[in-house]
Amino acid sequence: MSKLVKKTNRKYPQWYVAARKAGQWVTAQLFFGLIGFLKLFPADRAIDAIERLARLFGMRHPRTAAARRNIRAALPDRTDAEIEQILSDMWGNLGRTAAEYAYLDGIFDFDDENPGHGRFEIIGIPNFAELKALDGPAVCFTAHTANWELLPVASAAYGVNVTALFRPPNNPFISRRVLAARRTAMGHLVPSKAGAAWALADILREGGKVGVLVDQYYKGGVPITFFGRPTLASPLVARLVRQFDCPVYPARCIRLPGGRFRIEMQERLAVPRDDKGRVDVAALTQKVNDVVEGWVREHPGQWLWLHNRWRDR
Repeated sequence: MSKLVKKTNRKYPQWYVAARKAGQWVTAQLFFGLIGFLKLFPADRAIDAIERLARLFGMRHPRTAAARRNIRAALPDRTDAEIEQILSDMWGNLGRTAAEYAYLDGIFDFDDENPGHGRFEIIGIPNFAELKALDGPAVCFTAHTANWELLPVASAAYGVNVTALFRPPNNPFISRRVLAARRTAMGHLVPSKAGAAWALADILREGGKVGVLVDQYYKGGVPITFFGRPTLASPLVARLVRQFDCPVYPARCIRLPGGRFRIEMQERLAVPRDDKGRVDVAALTQKVNDVVEGWVREHPGQWLWLHNRWRDR
């Protein structure tokens, strides 16, 4: 049954369900055809072309209006011209991220002996080494900045096996193919659905490392302030850190000119605790989102402003 039917609990006629499934199949085949077509060309040329198309058509997309409102509310000091540039950059980044799926398995070319000659530069190598040497569980978090999909690839290249919480695409045909493709380059993945938190807990219980995206609105979450505005955030990272009393590391990807990337594994966070010495879930959730806010302020055109982080509670 489709995700839409599950969410609404409405019973649709069989013809509607069949037609929707057929539409999803057609969309998936077009997507797979585009990926196959891109692979016929050199990576940089194909990715640059998709970026230009994404900027052109993205700025005309209906959801751009919501993203514009989000930017104006979060960054009130920006001029109209600056906001339009952030929107264009956001769509360009999203287009590049989608196109890079075609080259995900072979795109990571970092060479320790020639760090300035590849597509990637790595910041925080000692933190990667610390995480790898850690004899016990750890939690990493990131946000939808630049190509967030490359972080598990970089971790795997350093011998750090991070199990990433993965939100499957709504299209089930695309979801199956993408999940299979990501497994080839990214190690273990846990789809974000009912039971995902327990699956991550099981991995941590065995001394593993997990990675979580933390920058979306979470209904029923912990009240926080994000860009000076109240909202709700998932407490998953903080609860896992509290349950296993383990370190938590921020990690992010940054786009650089010329189709290059910077991968940052930042130092472990100082974990706030309550008067009984336990991890303070609310304070840590706020601290995690403060880190994300700093990232977004630094590179606003590389964040996904399409998500509605602020809603009436």
